[in-house]
Amino acid sequence: MLSVTPIPAFSDNYIWLLRQDASQNVCVVDPGEAAPVIEMLERESLTLETVLITHHHHDHTGGLSELISRYAPRVIGPDNPAIKGITDAVGEGDEVRVMGRLFEVMATPGHTLDHLSFFTPGIPSLLFCGDTLFCAGCGRLFEGTPEQLYTALNRFAELPEETLVFAAHEYTQANLVFAREADPDNKHVAHALQDCRRAREAERPTLPSTIGRELNINPYLRVHTASVRNAAGAQGANGDNLDTFTTLRKWKNRF
Repeated sequence: MLSVTPIPAFSDNYIWLLRQDASQNVCVVDPGEAAPVIEMLERESLTLETVLITHHHHDHTGGLSELISRYAPRVIGPDNPAIKGITDAVGEGDEVRVMGRLFEVMATPGHTLDHLSFFTPGIPSLLFCGDTLFCAGCGRLFEGTPEQLYTALNRFAELPEETLVFAAHEYTQANLVFAREADPDNKHVAHALQDCRRAREAERPTLPSTIGRELNINPYLRVHTASVRNAAGAQGANGDNLDTFTTLRKWKNRF
């Protein structure tokens, strides 16, 4: 059994730690900070074997150099020279074995051009999607186009609904507040916001989500619905699904 544990970092990042059964060898995803990872490893007497990197932003890579110096792990990530320390550069269609599971590499540009996501089918299926998909939201467009990000999200929508979604940030509450405006007829959003507020009051993570849940509450995955399209129409173009998606993303930027 592969377990996944969140390591909080900065104000709202999660560094995900993967561990297979009782093995002391572990993998971490997007270590923006080294200190919380080292603290976890030392406390639990774990060995850092592998690091997965989704994209080059500093809050996902800032801890790499210290972790490499200390543990010399295998580092799997985009073929981008801006990321120092990648040992295994991968891209669309590649497969990598991590913690006993075979992960499919998906190119998911939009937030950045080099953005990758890592998916492993199984029971359960797991998706590590960095800053592409959030619970009830999606990443900002820093480098890519709306079409690229929309395409990436549609690929996720085709994954099994029980797939656990491990996003890199605790943005759920703010995203659901926006979703309430962007998808006003959706009762699932109101219920999810209540659950989210209870979790955050108890200082519990709202992640992972699931693909099935996102299909119910994430407005960026629901641009085909009348509720979302009508709300977007009051903010900009909504002629087709991509228009609606683009309007939603711009609306959220100023929300």
